[in-house]
Amino acid sequence: MGAGHAHRLYRHGHSPVHALPPHTKLAAVFAFVVVVVSTPREAMWAFGVYAVLLACVAYTARVPAGFLLRRLLIEVPFVAFAVLMPFVAEGDHVTVLGVRLSVNGLWGAWNVLAKGTLGVAASVLLASTTELRELLLGLQRLKLPPLLVQIASFMIRYGDVVTDEMRRMRIARASRGFEARGVRHWGVLAKSAGALFIRSYERGERVHLAMLSRGYTGSMPVIDEVTASRAQWSYALALPCAALVVCLLGWTL
Repeated sequence: MGAGHAHRLYRHGHSPVHALPPHTKLAAVFAFVVVVVSTPREAMWAFGVYAVLLACVAYTARVPAGFLLRRLLIEVPFVAFAVLMPFVAEGDHVTVLGVRLSVNGLWGAWNVLAKGTLGVAASVLLASTTELRELLLGLQRLKLPPLLVQIASFMIRYGDVVTDEMRRMRIARASRGFEARGVRHWGVLAKSAGALFIRSYERGERVHLAMLSRGYTGSMPVIDEVTASRAQWSYALALPCAALVVCLLGWTL
């Protein structure tokens, strides 16, 4: 998979969660999200218990609450969508502080907010304790189609390449006194976007030729064989198993 690739979501640490093999954490987060989504929306207490379970994981992983909350801002568009649901949904209505709201819309907004926030929080914890290179190795270990793993790997790496190229082009424009202030500067920005596309395409061709010259045949070699013991699997699956018990209680109580 090549050299390690750090990302902004990752928080370096030596906690028991950091030490778990990546494929065990991927499986645990996926199972946890499935359980959360399967929980009836009326069992509001269950979502509180899920939040406590994630808080325990964050404490074990030594991920600060501020770090986690800042990363949760990525779900702001979904929050905006959920806020609109009580105003546009049909069905029975109730009046809250003089505002007429849909009952189905309120339940739908709660459903989106609760399950979406828990899913995003679990994903942020996964990214905070697992490097991108390890995530790709975990996906490969879980038998995800190799082509999809390669696409994800190249997308991550070239995302940084393109971003760095954009930064250099912005600095070059600024050093020549350019500053976009209105519509009349859109032409320059459009030309910069075209130049960025051409440079990225040419760099991709050069990298592909270099890979072929080094014996690339359509699959990336596995340098590190990641394995997990039974104890590590048990430790990783403790979160979804506890969540499953809560989910079953939510359906029965």
